[in-house]
Amino acid sequence: MSVFRILLLPFAMLYDAVTAVRNRLFDMNYKPSVRFDIPVISVGNLAVGGTGKTPMVEHLIRLLQPEYKIATLSRGYGRKTKGFKIANTNDTATTVGDEPFQIYRKFAPGIDVVVGEDRAYAIPMLLQELNSTLVIMDDAYQHRSVIPGLSILLTEYGNPFYNDHLLPYGRLREAPEGARRADVIVVTKCPPQLSDDEAMEAEKNIRTYSDKPVFFSKIRYGEPVSFGKDAVISKKVILVSAIANAHILESYVSTSYTMLKHFAYRDHYVITSADLREIDSMVQKYPKGEVSILTTEKDMVKLQREELKSQVSQLQLFYLPIETEFIRNGKDFDTLVLSFMQSFKPD
Repeated sequence: MSVFRILLLPFAMLYDAVTAVRNRLFDMNYKPSVRFDIPVISVGNLAVGGTGKTPMVEHLIRLLQPEYKIATLSRGYGRKTKGFKIANTNDTATTVGDEPFQIYRKFAPGIDVVVGEDRAYAIPMLLQELNSTLVIMDDAYQHRSVIPGLSILLTEYGNPFYNDHLLPYGRLREAPEGARRADVIVVTKCPPQLSDDEAMEAEKNIRTYSDKPVFFSKIRYGEPVSFGKDAVISKKVILVSAIANAHILESYVSTSYTMLKHFAYRDHYVITSADLREIDSMVQKYPKGEVSILTTEKDMVKLQREELKSQVSQLQLFYLPIETEFIRNGKDFDTLVLSFMQSFKPD
């Protein structure tokens, strides 16, 4: 343990005390919470960083969109706007945030995408303006002012909440005991060949904090999609990402292509024109067409800003679509969600 990390321990203890008091006030109804008459599903985690929340929201949309009018609701991290906002055709990643805009670009107009920092205020607002029959809240596990009908807690296989510590010593937003509020727990980003013993060990550790159903999922990457000047990706690539916990992405790209370099920016970073020039300068060191630039779907929506349009059109740019794929018992997860939704239908 480094001296620097030891120095962070008192701050983690203080953070633990503050979050414990806050949760206790909600538990005792001293801080108000509201439950709505329509189904509300919350997708969240105990830790900061990427646990696969957006792919899980997209999985729920694909599952439920045929039967329900869905509105997704998130804070809209990184957007330049404030307050309640319903995404429309004039919006970009800058105005609603990268992840909400990714969902809007993929699923609208079949669903509504809403952003708002105050979920308890945003839900009545969207119900007043939209005809939604289901609200999916993204990254809302700590937003206890709204009581969801179904709370889905995600935890990353490589860094599960039961092995983590409170901020700033670790990555947890609240103590592991917070997992008790979840109705279902999904261990995400599992290795593709997860063994029964590995799954049983993870579930055993989760059982210390929760007796709710546990599922296991992995990331499934699709074929690269061009959004630059070339239609076919090269065997050699330069990877560009601004996501949390990019190690799984890097591993996949390294095994699928010859990865020359990874330009790894912080999560939600907005890649600039100067960044693109630096990336392209490396491409230009190789024969024409030999190297492609590969990025994430989340970063692609930010790169399609108007001020980058002409620059992007001249680059060999591709993005990797991703989806959540359950390793086992995926149908049981879907059945659990559908059963929850059925409980809101009139007899």
